[in-house]
Formats: sequence, structure tokens, C-alpha cells
Amino acid sequence: MSAIGLVETRGLTAAIEALDSMAKAANIRLVDMKRVGSGLITVIVEGNVSDVSYAIEIGKLAHERAGGELISYSVIPRPHSELKKIL
Repeated sequence: MSAIGLVETRGLTAAIEALDSMAKAANIRLVDMKRVGSGLITVIVEGNVSDVSYAIEIGKLAHERAGGELISYSVIPRPHSELKKIL
């Protein structure tokens, strides 16, 4: 079963710290890193539901080491095929 995970932070360094920790902790793949504006960065990853869920939990904690601000996070299990097209 596949899933998409998103972590949004304020600050590039915090986003990179979160992504690094997520990739080391779980079997996930980076889909994209979007710069939204006003310093907001969204990291988008994919993998199976349990790996993505665990990675997001790790990413929520890891951004703090870089002094970043967690804005939002989400795990989308079994994403619709149309959603995958826009990511």
C-alpha cells in the first residue's frame, strides 16, 4: 500500500534537516521539495503507509534541531492517481 507524506516548515535548513532524518529512519523516496513562499518549504515523500507515517513523525521532531518552525504535516494513504500527477 502506498502513501504520500508532507512536512511543511519555515526555513530551508529545517526542511533539509527533516528530510535527512526522515530518509535515514524509513524507506521513503523524495518526490519533491516545494518552495511555497515567505520561507515556507514543503517536503513531499512517498513509500508504504507505515514507512511514510514513521518518517513524518521523525520529520516533525527533526526540524527543531535546525531551529525551524513546523507549519503543517500530513500522511495521505492510497492517494488518488490524479493527486500523484500534480505532485
